[in-house]
Amino acid sequence: LAAAALAVGLWAGSRWLPHSVSQADLQAAVLYPAPAPVPPFTLQRPDGSNLTEADLQGHWSVLFFGFTHCPDICPTTLSELAATMNLLGEKAKQVQVLFISVDPARDTPDLLAQYVPAFHPSFIGLTGSPEDIAKVAKQYQAFYKRHDAGQGKPYTMDHSAGSYVFDRQGHIRLNVPYGSGAAIFAHDIAALLK
Repeated sequence: LAAAALAVGLWAGSRWLPHSVSQADLQAAVLYPAPAPVPPFTLQRPDGSNLTEADLQGHWSVLFFGFTHCPDICPTTLSELAATMNLLGEKAKQVQVLFISVDPARDTPDLLAQYVPAFHPSFIGLTGSPEDIAKVAKQYQAFYKRHDAGQGKPYTMDHSAGSYVFDRQGHIRLNVPYGSGAAIFAHDIAALLK
């Protein structure tokens, strides 16, 4: 019975796509074989307006968890995503990039409004209550934890480094590992956009 239910789920998920994409079509990303709808969530844009799971529909979306004081992973990933948008050319108009802060205590809306679009003007920084951010992270098994450096040094955040790609129906499709590079990122996203 479980196998039959899984088969039905895979078939239903495949009906959402205008074409078929297999793991062999991708260079680095991991394909989710059965696209699943995003559970409900609410986060805030820097202007104070809400962004919910409904806003993932109608776009291809790339979601990344990070924080503005990150010294390496976050600026590297956002730079790669900016270069990816350039490589996608006209197709980039179909893609929105969402940066979810895992450090809401320091990442104020004003700071996110300056930091995130500095990499690309279309990128959107998101924040929320610690509970709301934890809920979204749990949905994608994204890890983050405060790390205190001690001796009066500012704390940092340990966090997952992969990026999540969603289709126009708001279904998760890919997990792109950190450090894949813009060319590979663009290739794997373009494989879905065909």
